[in-house]
Amino acid sequence: MGYTALYRKFRPMTFEEVVGQEHITRTLKNQIIANRVGHAYLFNGSRGTGKTSSAKILARAINCLNPQDGNPCNECEICKAALAGSLTDIVEMDAASNNSVEDIRAIREEVNFLPTKAKYRVYIIDEVHMLSTGAFNALLKTLEEPPEHVKFILATTEPQKLPATILSRCQRFDFKRISNENIIKRLEVVCKESNIQATEGALNVIAALSEGAMRDALSILERCVQDGENNIDEEKVKDLVGIPKTTFINKIIEGIINYDVDTALMTVDKVLQEGKDIDNLLLEMIKYVKDILVYKVTGKLNLYNNNEMQNIKKIADSSKKEILVKLIYDLSELQSQLKWSTQKIIVLEAGVIKLCNIPEQTYIQQPVQPQVTQVQTAQVKATQVQATQVKNIPEKPKTITATTNTATTEEYWPKIVNELKQSGKIVLYTNLIGTRAKELNDMTVGIEFPKGMTAFGKAVLEKQENIKELTKLVSMASGKPMQIKYITSQTATKPIAKTEELKDIAKGSDIPFNVIE
Repeated sequence: MGYTALYRKFRPMTFEEVVGQEHITRTLKNQIIANRVGHAYLFNGSRGTGKTSSAKILARAINCLNPQDGNPCNECEICKAALAGSLTDIVEMDAASNNSVEDIRAIREEVNFLPTKAKYRVYIIDEVHMLSTGAFNALLKTLEEPPEHVKFILATTEPQKLPATILSRCQRFDFKRISNENIIKRLEVVCKESNIQATEGALNVIAALSEGAMRDALSILERCVQDGENNIDEEKVKDLVGIPKTTFINKIIEGIINYDVDTALMTVDKVLQEGKDIDNLLLEMIKYVKDILVYKVTGKLNLYNNNEMQNIKKIADSSKKEILVKLIYDLSELQSQLKWSTQKIIVLEAGVIKLCNIPEQTYIQQPVQPQVTQVQTAQVKATQVQATQVKNIPEKPKTITATTNTATTEEYWPKIVNELKQSGKIVLYTNLIGTRAKELNDMTVGIEFPKGMTAFGKAVLEKQENIKELTKLVSMASGKPMQIKYITSQTATKPIAKTEELKDIAKGSDIPFNVIE
C-alpha cells in the first residue's frame, strides 16, 4: 500500500472525531437519530475546518446499515464501500473543475434513478461557489424539490458568492476556526500514534501557523518529519516554514522603535541571508507588534518563552499604545507595496529606513530634544541664550499626528478635522465641517452629518484613500484599531455647491480658493 498523507490517514471517521465543531456535529447526530435528515445542507467555513469530512460522515451515517448513536458503524457493507470510494451512490464533485451547466444537467438526469445499493443517493459538491450562473440556475429546481432518495451536501469557503435562491433552499451550518488548544490536543494524538516526538513549543508554533485549520496543522507536522527525524522542536518548525527567529524580529522592531537604522537593517540582512521569505518576515513583524500591543493592553500573551516575554515587556513599557497602532498600519502599508513590487528587497529596506527616520513618529515615550542653533556671541546672558535658541528652532512642518484619547470621541474629533485643514487636505476638511463623532461600539466610530451630505461630498468621502485616512486617524486617536461609519438622516441628493457657495465656505474657513475652468 502506498504512502498516505497524515491529513488523510487521520481524517475523522465519526462525528466525535471532528475537532472543534461540536455545535454542528451534535445537531447532525440528533437529526439522524430522529430520522429528520434534510434534503439539502450547506457547510460553510474556512479551509481545513472539517466541512468535507463532516459531509462524508453524514453521507455514510444516513446510509449505514447499523448506525451507532447517529454515527456510521464504518464496518457494514455500505460504509466499507463508501470508505473505499467504490460506492456509486455517494457522489463527490469538485465544483472548481466541474462548474458548467452540463455538469449540473448530468446530476439532474441521475437523480431520477434509484440508488443501486444504499438508501439515499448523496451528492457532495465541494467549493460550490465556483459554479457558473447557468449551473446555479440549473440546480435550483432540483435542489428545492429533489426526489426522496436524494440528498445534497454543499460545501464552500465563500457563501457570499452563492445566490440567495440557493442559500434559502439549504440548511446552513457555519464551521468555526479551530482553537489552538483543540489543534494541539489533536496533534498530540497524531504524534502518539505516529511515534513522533514533538516538544510543547513545536506544537504551539504549528497550531499558531495553521490559523485554525486542522488540515494545515497536519500538513506542517508532516513536513517536519520528512527528513526521517521524528524529533521536532520549535526551531525546526520555524526553519522548515521559513519563519525568522523571534530574536531577529525583536531586534528589527526594537531598531525601528529606537530610530536605530543600522541595527534594523543589519538584522533584516541576516534574516534574508538565511533564505527566509520576505513576505513571511514582514508578516511576522506585523504579528510581533500586534502581540506587543495586546500585551500592553491586557498584560497577557501566549506562545512566548520567558526571555521573549521580557523583550516584549521592555518594548511595551517604553512605547505609546497609539504609536504601536500606527506602526501596525505602516507595516501593513509596506506589505501592500511588496505585493506589487518586483524589487522586494529594495522596497523592504527602504521601508525600514523610512520607519527609522520619520521625525513625526515618536515611538519612545521620552520626549526627543530639539536641535538648537549655536549662539555666536560668548558674552550673551543665559536668558538671552535661551531666547535665541527658541527663536532659531526651525518650525516643524504641519503634519497630521496621533491624538491621545484621554477624553471622549466627541472631544478628539474636532482636533482631527482641524488637523486635516492644517495639513492641506482641504477638500476632505470642508466636507467634514460641522460633523460630530461618537463611538458606536468597541470597533466602530460613527461620523454624523446633521445637515446630510451633498452628492459631491458623498463622492469625496467614499473614496478609498479618504476612508483609509480617516480610519487611521481615528484608530490613532482611540489607541486601538477602529472602523468608521458615516451616519446621515438625509439622503445624498443635495446639488453640488455652486462656485459662489464654495467661495463663501472657503472664505469663512480661511481657505485659499482658486476656480479652475
